[in-house]
Amino acid sequence: MLQTSDTLNRMSESATIKMAQLSRELAAKGVHVISLSLGEPDFQTPKHIKEAMKTAIDSGKYDSYSPISGYADLKQAICDKLKRDNNLDYKPENIVVSTGAKQSLANVFVAFLNEGDEVIIPAPFWVSYPEQVKMCNATPIYISTNVDAEFKITAEQLENAITPKTKFLVYSSPSNPTGSVYTREEIESFVKVLERHPQVYIVSDEIYEHINYVGKHVSIAEFPSIKDRVILVNGQAKGYAMTGARIGYIAAPAYIAKACDKLQGQITSGTNSIAQRGTIEALLGDQEPTYAMREAFKKRRDLVLSILNTIPNIKCNIPTGAFYVFPDVSAYFGKTFEGEVLKDADDLCLYLLNVGHVAAVSGSGFGAPECIRFSYAASEENLKEAFTRVKNALEKLS
Repeated sequence: MLQTSDTLNRMSESATIKMAQLSRELAAKGVHVISLSLGEPDFQTPKHIKEAMKTAIDSGKYDSYSPISGYADLKQAICDKLKRDNNLDYKPENIVVSTGAKQSLANVFVAFLNEGDEVIIPAPFWVSYPEQVKMCNATPIYISTNVDAEFKITAEQLENAITPKTKFLVYSSPSNPTGSVYTREEIESFVKVLERHPQVYIVSDEIYEHINYVGKHVSIAEFPSIKDRVILVNGQAKGYAMTGARIGYIAAPAYIAKACDKLQGQITSGTNSIAQRGTIEALLGDQEPTYAMREAFKKRRDLVLSILNTIPNIKCNIPTGAFYVFPDVSAYFGKTFEGEVLKDADDLCLYLLNVGHVAAVSGSGFGAPECIRFSYAASEENLKEAFTRVKNALEKLS
């Protein structure tokens, strides 16, 4: 029997994908499951973006392989977007377009991490950060936070985590899974720390940029003293409801982009040509659908919190971005149902799936085993029903 590699064995299965699969299996048996497990907008891709992709198909111009790092006019569109929205100056040579932001992250880690390198990851974190780091035989270094701290690290914690082996800090704002957003003042405090450690590069995951309820998005790349050490990661999935298009990109110093281009050339080559054409329209065309989605997500957040706050012993902050709530549910650990003890968040999520027929994701995969993640990227009707089911299921525990 063929044995799996040490690289694969170091990795854990994606907690979000695993729970989504379990919910699909239950639904296939005829159970009405409301899935709040995946971070996927339930909106359709805006019409003007679809029309751009249809036009690209009909033109016949994009039937061939696309350039490895993306079409030149798309890379320029990304530069224009970064200037318009973030006041950041980049050139096409700084941009690499990939098959989703997940590949963008993997490109950076594989291209630059070696055995013995350390990567600082604030916890809770997106599930793929540490797994990709481990894939490169490097070491994730976690900085723990909790709901009382709004799931945000401090400059002091960052300073204490840095060692001579630290190569990257990777973080997201707005955050998956917590919905937390770092303020300009908080990011500036990190910059002051990073100025003292020139060997540390920053991977800034900004995929939820447009789903921000507290004002203008702040990128750490806006601070000139460290911009040449920032690798900005973004994409189309969340803000434009383009999860199926699989478009992500980095903006980084040219030598970093060139390294990622070299790697991508041996892995996937250029990403989907038609999706790239749609992305140009998404970035430069009408932004109103994106703003409307943000307002809808904010309304759903408020709805979810209004129900969660009626459930005893659940502790939840007010997320200020993304489309997740990440409550501390540890008060329910050790409770029983029909003689079965729910030991942890994994057990509680399985209980909510099998008894409440609501799919959520255990916080253990996000580095916060006291929490569970619910996505509110679902209709208001489904959200009302889902959290009513959650409340009823929890009331059955003793």
